[in-house]
Amino acid sequence: MKNEIQTFSGGYFNFRAPEAHDFSIYDIAHALSNICRFTGHTTAFYSVAQHCVLVSMIVPKPLALKALLHDAAEAYLGDVSAPLKAMLPDYKAIEHRVERALLAHFGVDPTFDPIIKHADLRALVTESRDLMQLPIEIPGVEPTAYCITPLSSSEAAIVFLQRFHDLTQVSRTPRDLGVAQCP
Repeated sequence: MKNEIQTFSGGYFNFRAPEAHDFSIYDIAHALSNICRFTGHTTAFYSVAQHCVLVSMIVPKPLALKALLHDAAEAYLGDVSAPLKAMLPDYKAIEHRVERALLAHFGVDPTFDPIIKHADLRALVTESRDLMQLPIEIPGVEPTAYCITPLSSSEAAIVFLQRFHDLTQVSRTPRDLGVAQCP
């Protein structure tokens, strides 16, 4: 068995050489929009892509792109719950390597940022309040004022791409937003 997976765009991602991968924001948006947070144990489908957009809205603007991409490695690794991840040191090492390669590709500083971690926890508390049977409480972490309305996976991908393009000032085409003229 090879050490690679096929991406949405038809390329291949090699787990042994993430630094050599030409990361595509479209592959990332597509994959994250199809992964449900909380390993699917929510009252409605809620994607990692939508979560990333929320985290990017909580942090100060200079950290927004880094926050948007904070879980982007999951586009290639899948979403592993935090309790299980803590039991898998090899997985954590692979995740760290993919994160560093991906952030470097997009010109984002890969060092840990406690502001983003706190925003991620605020998103977690907010999401659990709005989307789970029993809200998660973390001492010192308050939910946001945002009320979450889960988006479909296609809507979440579009919102993720819009946020990325707004933060990077990269121009968009209608095709980038999932619309194009029919033949």
